[in-house]
Order: sequence, then structure tokens, then C-alpha cells
Amino acid sequence: MRIAFRFLIVIIFLGVVLGGIFGYKFYQSGQMQQQQSQPQAPIQVSATEARTESWTPSIKAVGSIEAVNGIEVANELPGVIEEINFDSGDVVNKGDVLVRLNSEIDQAALRTRRAEAQLAEQDFQRISNLLAKNAVSQSQYDEAKANFDAARARVNEAEAQLNKKIIRAPFDGTLGIRMVDQGEYISTGTPIVEINMLDPIFVDYTLSEKDLPNVATGYAVGVAVAAVPEQIFAGSVSAINTSVSPETRTVRVRATVDNPEKRLRPGMFATIETRQPEDETFITVPRTAISYNTYGDYVFVIEENDNGELTVNRRTVTTGETRDTRAAVLSGLKAGETVVAKGLLRLRVGQKVEIQEDEQPQEASE
Repeated sequence: MRIAFRFLIVIIFLGVVLGGIFGYKFYQSGQMQQQQSQPQAPIQVSATEARTESWTPSIKAVGSIEAVNGIEVANELPGVIEEINFDSGDVVNKGDVLVRLNSEIDQAALRTRRAEAQLAEQDFQRISNLLAKNAVSQSQYDEAKANFDAARARVNEAEAQLNKKIIRAPFDGTLGIRMVDQGEYISTGTPIVEINMLDPIFVDYTLSEKDLPNVATGYAVGVAVAAVPEQIFAGSVSAINTSVSPETRTVRVRATVDNPEKRLRPGMFATIETRQPEDETFITVPRTAISYNTYGDYVFVIEENDNGELTVNRRTVTTGETRDTRAAVLSGLKAGETVVAKGLLRLRVGQKVEIQEDEQPQEASE
């Protein structure tokens, strides 16, 4: 009996505790429903109007700066450096002498070849005079002429050999850092100095095959580099490769850019904007007014309901190019519609809002 009595007490106690807990939860639920049923105060938002703008359509890409002509000057023949006629960083013209190699042996060989040619010429002249008097045979004349021609060819060869001991600038350009020293013996093909033609200069980049219809030679380009962030260099498309890479499905494009101050240097990383010749009209909004998502971009459009209250409705849009602080909307939005300019995460469909009159719409795009 005592055990049954104690068991009954425990059951009653548990019933009281659980009943209290459920009663409290029921009370909380009622309070929450009561709060939700009450009208909520509108959320203050910054608003902006979708407007129409004329933009020049462009294609953005990345590439690198390339010299129109750029090589490492090297020697064709080995030898000891006798003269260095340039300083690092000099601006030179085509044909300017950069380096002279020791050429004493070559000069001596040239003098020998010239003496041999002079003797062969005298023999040829003498045989020619005798042939006119029928004192020598035609074969003797032919042999003398061949010896004279061969002697002159050997002179030309010796002169060419001697000229190769003088290294000249192959084109107008700017020299880099000197890589050889006075009196140094250099073997064939030793780099002496880098030379680059810097004005104008090339910009090479690649575009997707889908962009090919939107680019042509003569189209204007704007080039930006990290070394000169405050300047956009103007140029134009000068060549488009005739084939598309089968590996990347891209095509190589080359633009020519004026570089009078030589601020662009070969090897620089560049951002290129290829512009089409005619403007197009777009509906634009601040970039902060668009929520970019993998399942679709959207904006919150501010509408007035039947009671004259402002509410927000989520609208899926198709976005296009972005420029500065604004983005183009290709579909889903009309010019003149009012959208929430920023703070989209705190909004939900149908929520009441109140436009902040003291905040300019432009501030949301800054």
C-alpha cells in the first residue's frame, strides 16, 4: 500500500510539473501570435529610381604589354670586346654602333684578300689584251676571269667577316642594362644588351570565341596597368588572329597603343577594355540594389498597395555590364521604377517600408 501511495504521489507531482510547462508554452505561443497579428512598423529604406543611360558597349579582358620590336642583341662571331659605345638606358637609332670586337686578325686577312684580288685583276687585264691579239686561248682568258671573280668574292667575304665584329642597333629603340664588360671575351650568341621599341607598343590579349562578332580591327581600346593606376592608355585593335585555340576556345587579339612617355613596358600585366563604335541604351541601377545569386539575380521593387502603403516585391532580373558604381539591367525592370538601393538582406516579400527622404539615392551607389 505504501509503495502504491508513493507511486501515486510521484505521478501527481509529474503531472503538475508537466502541466505547468505546457501551460507556460501555450501562454508564450498566444503572446507571439498576438504580437504577429499586430501591424508592424514600416522599415526605413534607401530608394533609387531605375534610369536609362547611354553606354558604349565594351568587352573587358586581361593581357600583357609587348614591344613592337624587342630582342637581346648578341654577337655572331666570338671575340674580345674592344669598345663599348653605349650606356644602359640609352635611346639609340638603327645602325648605331654598340660594341666593337677586336678585329686585328680580320683586318690583316682583308688586306691579304685585297692584294690577291689586285693581282688577279692585273692578270685578267693582261690576258684580256692578249686575247684581242689572239696571243692566248679562250680557256686561258676564262681561267683568268674566274680567278679574278673568286678573288673579289674573297674580298667581300673578308669585309663581311670584319663587319660582324661591329655590333649595331638593329632598329630604333631603348636599351636595357648592359650585360658585358670592356675586355671580356664573348663566345658566339652572348647576350650584350636588351633593346625594345617602346613607342608605339603592342597589347596582346585573348577573347572568348563568343565575343568575336563584337570586335574588329580599328575598334578603340582602353588599357590600364597597375604601375600607372591614374591613367587609361588609348589605342586601337590592330590585328585579330585568324584561328581560335581549340584548347581554350579563345582568339588572340593585338592592340597598338601610343606610348610617347614610355610608361608602358614589355611584360606588364594589363586590363583591356575593347569598345564598340556605337552607344547602346541600358536601364541601370546602383550595384548595391542587386542581389547576385547563383540561382538568379533580383531586386526589391517598391510598390504601393491598395491601402496606399509602400511594400516591397522581389523581382528577378537579368544583369549585364557593370560600370563604375552602376549595373545594367537587361530584363525584369522598367525605367522609372523605384527599387531599394541597399540593405536587401533584411527585407522580405510584402514587407512595409518607408523611404528615407533625407538620404540621396546616389549615396547608395558610392
